[in-house]
Amino acid sequence: MTRVEQVNQKRRGRRAAGEDTRAALIAAARETFVEKGYDGATVRAIAARAGVDAAMVNHWFGGKEGLFAAAVLQLPFDPSEILKRLLDGPVEQAGERIIRTFVGVWDATGGGTFAALIRSVTSHQEVANALRSFFLNAIFKNLLAEIDVDQRELRATLCATQMVGLGIVRYVVHFEPLASVDPETVVRAVAPNIQRYLTGPLD
Repeated sequence: MTRVEQVNQKRRGRRAAGEDTRAALIAAARETFVEKGYDGATVRAIAARAGVDAAMVNHWFGGKEGLFAAAVLQLPFDPSEILKRLLDGPVEQAGERIIRTFVGVWDATGGGTFAALIRSVTSHQEVANALRSFFLNAIFKNLLAEIDVDQRELRATLCATQMVGLGIVRYVVHFEPLASVDPETVVRAVAPNIQRYLTGPLD
C-alpha cells in the first residue's frame, strides 16, 4: 500500500469513528430522554450509555439542548442559537421574531421534520413529555427570564401551545389557506397573539 493510500485510509477511519461517536450519542440520548425526560437526562448519563467521554456532547452538539434537538426533535438547528436570535431585538417585536424564526426553520424542510416529530409525540408519551419540557424550559422560559413580566410559566405554556398548534395546522393536517400562505403572512397574523402571551395582560 502506498503512503498516499495509507493516509487516505486513516482519514476515512477518523471520519467513520467520528460518525460512529455521533451516532452512538444520538442513539443513547434518544433512549435516555424517552426514559427520563428532558430535565432528568444528564449529559454524563447519556455519554456513559454511549460509551464516550461527556466532552463529546459539546464537541458534536454544543450541549444538551443541541443533542436533544438532534436525537428526539430531529431539528435542523441549534436551540441555543435560536434563543439568541429570539432575544436579539426589541421586546415588543419578540412575537414576530418567534414566528418568523420557527416558520422559517420548518418551511426550510418542507414541514417534514415537524410532521415526523408530531407522529412520534402521538405514539410515545415519553417523547411528548420531553418535547414539552424542551419547549418550556430550553426555549420559552429562558426567553421570558429576560423579560420583566408576571406569570412566566403560564406565558411560556401559552407560547408553546401556540407554536405546536401552528405547526400541526400548517405541516400535519394542512388546513388551507394557512398551510400555503407565505411566512410573512403567518407572521402578521399570528405574531400579535404570541406577543400578548409574552408581554400583554392575560386576564
